[in-house]
Amino acid sequence: MTKWIITFLCALVVPAMVAANPPDNTLQYQSAFMRVELAADQPALVSLAVDSLGKNKLSVNPLRPPAKVGTAYGVRHVGSSFEYRQAAASPGAPPAWTFEFSERQIHLRSHFAGGNPPPPLVLNFNSRINHATLLGIINADSSVRLPAILHLPDLGTFRITAAAGTKPVLGYDALCVRGGQARGLKENNYVKVTFAAASAGTPDVGYNLEVVAIYPGSPAVASDPRFDGFRRNWLNIFQLSPRLRVLANHAASDPCAFTLYEYSSMAVRTPPLAPGVTALDMIRQTLDRYLGGMKAYGIAGSQADNKYDFLDSYPSLLIAASDYVQATKDNTWLKNNYPGLKKWATKMLAMDRDGKGLVEYPLSGNYDSSPLDGSVRPANWWDVINFGHQDAYCNALAYHALLGMAELARQAHEASDAQLYASRAEKMRSVYFDTFYNPATGVLAGWKSTDGTLHDYYFTFVNGAAIVYGLVPRDKANAIMDRLLAKMKEVGYTYFSYGLPGVLIRVPHKDSFGPADDPWQVYQNGGATGSFEYFTLQALYQLGRRADADAMLFPLLAGYEKGGFQGFGANGKSYDWKSWDGAPHGYEGILVDNYQALLAVLSR
Repeated sequence: MTKWIITFLCALVVPAMVAANPPDNTLQYQSAFMRVELAADQPALVSLAVDSLGKNKLSVNPLRPPAKVGTAYGVRHVGSSFEYRQAAASPGAPPAWTFEFSERQIHLRSHFAGGNPPPPLVLNFNSRINHATLLGIINADSSVRLPAILHLPDLGTFRITAAAGTKPVLGYDALCVRGGQARGLKENNYVKVTFAAASAGTPDVGYNLEVVAIYPGSPAVASDPRFDGFRRNWLNIFQLSPRLRVLANHAASDPCAFTLYEYSSMAVRTPPLAPGVTALDMIRQTLDRYLGGMKAYGIAGSQADNKYDFLDSYPSLLIAASDYVQATKDNTWLKNNYPGLKKWATKMLAMDRDGKGLVEYPLSGNYDSSPLDGSVRPANWWDVINFGHQDAYCNALAYHALLGMAELARQAHEASDAQLYASRAEKMRSVYFDTFYNPATGVLAGWKSTDGTLHDYYFTFVNGAAIVYGLVPRDKANAIMDRLLAKMKEVGYTYFSYGLPGVLIRVPHKDSFGPADDPWQVYQNGGATGSFEYFTLQALYQLGRRADADAMLFPLLAGYEKGGFQGFGANGKSYDWKSWDGAPHGYEGILVDNYQALLAVLSR
């Protein structure tokens, strides 16, 4: 384990426990790390609140009430344990379920002794309150092997292990009823985690849930309260979809091929989740699904308006593959999958349609060129802005992907491929800056359309990505950041706890896929978000501009600690996007892209 990786079990802060030995007439337990309430008529949890940092942040209970069971149960409190028996059972009969609590742990035991089998323990999370997720190795039936992680964004984390000698799996399901902007509002939206009860074939089953905080960093990060949002929420970017068995926007939402590199960038820095389980395992599983032919948003044919592969999809997948191999040294995986990776790289290089070095999107990117019927989308993640033809963000990703692919080819002993990828990367680098630099503004434009026009709205993430990936000379990089920060001051953006806008001036309708009356500061047209802020922060830290970066980072960390990027407002919109007055204008409920910015803490 390298010196900068640590896994804290919250031993640094140990406040006095509350109700550690509750009276016989209560079905509650509370410590500084968790608050639990049990049902009186069945073995079930009515309330489950967790604080991984042990600071009594326990006001949020995301559980729905347990479903009714056909058999009545009685509960008896014995010491630190709560025992459930069928109502007709004798007091001396073995309990069907036993719950035992200590400061940071929950022990669950189920026993089968004939008659009616005990019911499973189902944790039904209301995703309108919290987008819980189960993280680990997922099976073809969507069950998750133990050990695994139950993570509640903005709250805390449980590491779940099985009792010695048993190998149970956890049932896992999630649903988000869609209806345009109404997704996330239906009562039956849920994330469910199911603990199987004992049965005739397995008469004794046991589970242990331990409150943990998993994050990388130095002891200074661990002891500084300014980084509470970092420590609590490092895992927020990882949401595993049970139905598709890949990392996704959240557990019940879409997977997007063009975001996987964001997850892998943090997975390589994430400490082990549990013995034998890492975040990189989920990167590998997701890559395997794509290599096996799964289509997701951003890949042609995945849905009606995905007529073309987005320019950032294959770069994202290749970067993720490179991150996985370099971090794990899994050369067997590389050998088995190199042909698939090469196919992706070949598709990406074929997007250089004029042979001059840059990849290009089939849409022209000209003003007023957006299809009015919405039959096709723009070139990248920012899919309501008219990115087309030569896209500065996607070419920055493609350059980084080619460098990674060159190294993978060398490791796979494919010398000619390695030379090809390296030479194409150099060709791209040689023309990148001159193509996209706009002398009128002093920053890089978002894209150059087929008519030769530079489309420049002071894109914060475009300029940051180009600097981070080494496509801008250092002296010019500082000048670009000077211009961006000056423009930010000019337009009056100081709301750094909300994140950053992707653009600093309004994108007019002639360059937007949005409605003609799309208001400024809403969604991608100037809305504040943590998504892609990593590039701005990282560029500043790379340039040694710590004060400039810190002025954005620490308010953002405070926003994370307040849970400011999850949940819904009174207007029915969610806080993954906000106008500059803090009003929500998102739709996911939680969008994991918001949390890549935490990676910049490690550069600081």
